[in-house]
Amino acid sequence: MSTLRGDAQTKVSVCLAAFCLAAVLLPWVGPGPLHIRETLHFDSMDSYIFRQLRVTRTFLGLFAGGALSLAGTLFQAVLRDALAEPYTLGVSTGASLGAVIAISLGWSLVFGIPATWIGALAGAAAVLLVVMGVAARQRHISAFGLLLTGIAVNCVCASLILLLYSLAGVTRSFSISRWLIGSVDATSYGSLAVFALIVTVVSLLVIAQAKDWNLMTVDEQWATSRGVQARTVLLKGYVSGSVLTAGAIALTGPIGFVGLIVPHLVRGRISSDHRILMPCAFLLGGVLLASCDALGRVVLAPAEVPAGVILALLGGPYLIWLVRERL
Repeated sequence: MSTLRGDAQTKVSVCLAAFCLAAVLLPWVGPGPLHIRETLHFDSMDSYIFRQLRVTRTFLGLFAGGALSLAGTLFQAVLRDALAEPYTLGVSTGASLGAVIAISLGWSLVFGIPATWIGALAGAAAVLLVVMGVAARQRHISAFGLLLTGIAVNCVCASLILLLYSLAGVTRSFSISRWLIGSVDATSYGSLAVFALIVTVVSLLVIAQAKDWNLMTVDEQWATSRGVQARTVLLKGYVSGSVLTAGAIALTGPIGFVGLIVPHLVRGRISSDHRILMPCAFLLGGVLLASCDALGRVVLAPAEVPAGVILALLGGPYLIWLVRERL
């Protein structure tokens, strides 16, 4: 923030204000009204709903949306591809495969931790090792190599997910389909704190290298000629994006579009400078996902529409409009 001046600092501050406003207001949105006086009484039902359900869901949506949006921005910089997102390099699909395997095996808890969380993290780690293994054999890391490997891994993982779904019983196939839709659910404060801490630390490290990403989006050789260690930066970018994606998907499921829409929106409406683009994408991505979750709680109340469905309904038409505008 200290490197930003004037209008740039104002833009980031406005996005931060929107993030904070969403954190304050969205927990009050739901199928049933909450009374402030009742909420202040710790033993009341309104207080329990507010503290244990809506607050945790809102903050999970804010940080998961921010993580996915920043990961999409990062992958677009790594690949210099405007359509890159967490799914492009196979990380999201690998995490989904790990969670689906855990569901198919009937695992619920492993050492007191939800099995889908462990499965998703393990799946993302496996994809990371495969891609890095291919790059290590080539003795260098290139954006083109990452893209091809990611596409191949993505196809394999998607096929295995379909296979496991077809072999699962009725109950487990329903659980798989429900998880694959992607939703923001209430979680414990301990899990939320660990997730938020990891996302915050990784995000700050990524944003701190925003100047390098500005050079990398032009060309690797251009960046190298200006003192950027392209190989190291690519490796850090891929690993950081994978950590952000895996952490978010482990808690929410494979929510799409937020990692694609928000970077485009910020780049076109606010700035393409990564010193502004990255923090704004993180903040607005969190606002978008948390808002979609809040909307899903009320649009068909008392039933809930998963945030992944809301995002798909909004993101699909927006992407079509975006393509039409650029043709």
